[in-house]
Amino acid sequence: MRVLVVEDQVRLAGLIRRALRGAGEAADVAIKGEDALWMAASTPYDAIVMDVMLPGIDGFETCRRLREEGIATPILVLTARAALHDRIAGLDGGADDYVTKPFEITELLARLRALARRGEVRERPTLEVGTLRIEPASRRVWRLENEVEVSTKGFALLEVFMRNPDVVLTRLDLLEGAWDSGYQNRSNVISVHVHQLRDRVDRPFGTRSIETVRGVGYRLRSDDGR
Repeated sequence: MRVLVVEDQVRLAGLIRRALRGAGEAADVAIKGEDALWMAASTPYDAIVMDVMLPGIDGFETCRRLREEGIATPILVLTARAALHDRIAGLDGGADDYVTKPFEITELLARLRALARRGEVRERPTLEVGTLRIEPASRRVWRLENEVEVSTKGFALLEVFMRNPDVVLTRLDLLEGAWDSGYQNRSNVISVHVHQLRDRVDRPFGTRSIETVRGVGYRLRSDDGR
C-alpha cells in the first residue's frame, strides 16, 4: 500500500509516516493542499490521509478538487474538527472516512487498510501473469496452485512487475513503484530483492519469468520464461 499523508504538522506527519513504514507500507508527505493535488495526480496512491487545517486551500477544498479532477483514491480525513457539520462537509466533499484527533495510530492504519481493500475490489481483486497470481489486498502470491511466501518489499516489487508484464522496467522504475519518494538509496537494493524473488517464485518451479535485461533493468515475462 502506498499512502499520501497530507499534514502540515511535521511531527505528526512523521509519526504517521514512520508507523506506515513500520507496517511495511510506503508513505509520502505533503504539507499543503496544493502539493497534494499534483502529487495525487502524478502517483497512483492506494489511500490519502487528509488533514483539514492546511496552509493555502484547506483539506475539504482539496478533497473536492481531487474528485473534480477524477482522482478516485480513497481519502481519510484526519482532523480535530469533530462537529457534526464538519464531518458532513468532509464526507460530502469526497472523503471516504473521517477520524478525529486525538487518535490511535493502530486504528488509523486499520482504517487505511480497509479503504485500500475497497479500492482494490473496485479495480481488480487479483493480478495474473503466466502461472503467477497475486491478490494485492491480502498480499498473497501463488505459482500455479502453490501459495508462495514473499517478504513485504518483495511483494511490493512483484506487484510492480505484475502490473507491467513483458515491459522492461529500469531500476529507477522499480524503486519508484515499490518504495516511497523519501527513499534515496540507489545502490544494489533492487538486485538483492529481485534475487530473493527469484528464489521464491521462479527457481522452485523451474521457471525463469523475472528476466534481466542487461544494461537496462528487468522484465516479468508472461510466458514464465519458457
